[in-house]
Amino acid sequence: MTFHITALCGSLRQASINRTLLQAAQKVASPHGATIHLFDGLGHLPIFNPDNEDTDDRNVAAFRDTLRRADAVLIASPEYAHGVTGAIKNALDWVVASGEFMQKPVACLNASGRAKIAQAALIETIRTMDARIIIDACITIPLNGKNFDVDDILRDPSSLTLLETALRHLTADIPSEMQNQAI
Repeated sequence: MTFHITALCGSLRQASINRTLLQAAQKVASPHGATIHLFDGLGHLPIFNPDNEDTDDRNVAAFRDTLRRADAVLIASPEYAHGVTGAIKNALDWVVASGEFMQKPVACLNASGRAKIAQAALIETIRTMDARIIIDACITIPLNGKNFDVDDILRDPSSLTLLETALRHLTADIPSEMQNQAI
């Protein structure tokens, strides 16, 4: 069986180090029995409004469906002004009540050793959504200031080891009854 992990990047920048980190995770997921799909639609989600929570917006539907089909979720998001990014917060707001995160194993990667406040806030938000935060898989991989591409991350022994550790812990915590539940 292959685990299906949905990755969410809290930065909308194409050159984001967080996106690069998730792309590196895609490359090393196979030995962990996983495939990682990077969901690129966060920037297309409308601004969350509780009055419109039951929307038929196709972008919201695609996001919810992607999460529903995932065995686990992997998030990498930068810190802006000591907080989570608007993109990731908006995305999470769309699924608070609909339940796609309920009991879903989640790991949060942090690409900056300086971004501790947003990482803690992100974990707390997801925990509030009744997700199962896999603490041992929530790892800081300090890439800030390194201008790494995917191959640089995979060639750097420290970065690769930390990434492998996160994936090992995340995949080890996917309950067998959740594996490929909707695939």
